[in-house]
Amino acid sequence: MATALGSFDEARQDLRGRGIELDCKTVRQLTRRLASRARVAQQAQQTPLGQRLCGRRVVVSSDGGRMRIRRRKRGRHTAKGRARYRGDWQEPKLLMIYVVDQAGRLEKDFTPWIDGTLCGPQAVFGLIAAYLRRLGVTEADRVLFVADGAHWIWLRIAALVRALGLRPEQVEQLIDFYHAVQHLGEIVRHCTHWTEAMRRAWLKDQRRNLLKGQLGRVLDAIESVCCARHTPELIRERRYFLRNRARMGYARLSEQHWPIGSGAMESAMRRVVNLRLKGNGIFWNRETAEEMLMLRSYYKAGHWDTLTTLAFTPSLAA
Repeated sequence: MATALGSFDEARQDLRGRGIELDCKTVRQLTRRLASRARVAQQAQQTPLGQRLCGRRVVVSSDGGRMRIRRRKRGRHTAKGRARYRGDWQEPKLLMIYVVDQAGRLEKDFTPWIDGTLCGPQAVFGLIAAYLRRLGVTEADRVLFVADGAHWIWLRIAALVRALGLRPEQVEQLIDFYHAVQHLGEIVRHCTHWTEAMRRAWLKDQRRNLLKGQLGRVLDAIESVCCARHTPELIRERRYFLRNRARMGYARLSEQHWPIGSGAMESAMRRVVNLRLKGNGIFWNRETAEEMLMLRSYYKAGHWDTLTTLAFTPSLAA
């Protein structure tokens, strides 16, 4: 209930309606205990995941969100005797692993895996590596890494591929198509001497070129715009496309029925983080947020039974 509903208090009220009387503090403590036990068992790799990637077409994605972490301030308490605090924004990072068939549809016999952490890029890539190893990713047909243009993601993909022992011909990398289009939009936004019709026409042409695999034309068009107006914003956008040109094979991967966007990851971020951990006036203790991130990920991915199995692993009994 605490994972599925909007707050610990909502869970308390729902449980009361079912004849279970618990105060909010007890609900929170039980929830945290379940999550911490499950994470320990997961890190010890004590239970099998029950799924394998043998011969499958695998998609791996990662992204970052936003939530507020409560940090106590030094100094005097409030007039009501409460400790002062500030709510700093922090980026929870999620991973998602799923499988598509030869037509590009989600495989119904493979339940996706979602998990996350507040501990930074290395931690989330450690989780990705652990999941892929346990799922037997080296036996997969091919593996597609798709994400937006965040540096922290793409700087670590090559090392991850080597650590997993994947062959180069097994691996594809792709920048989310819609993220690339957003950057094209940023280019035309900074062309202030153009009319609105000119902006729309340029953006439509370059979007079509990207989809058709005519990346050279896109880069030439960007080069001509950036040379005409040498602003820092346009220089940054030009570097974005040059840096990621090897990850923009949209036409080829579309023909092979691979997803060219990270919509599944965006949806997971919304369901896991935005609808439970983020909101007006919501501030989390860091440890509680870390634990709820795991619970919510497993719940929304459809692996709640796996999580409870982890939490009640006999070797972890007190």
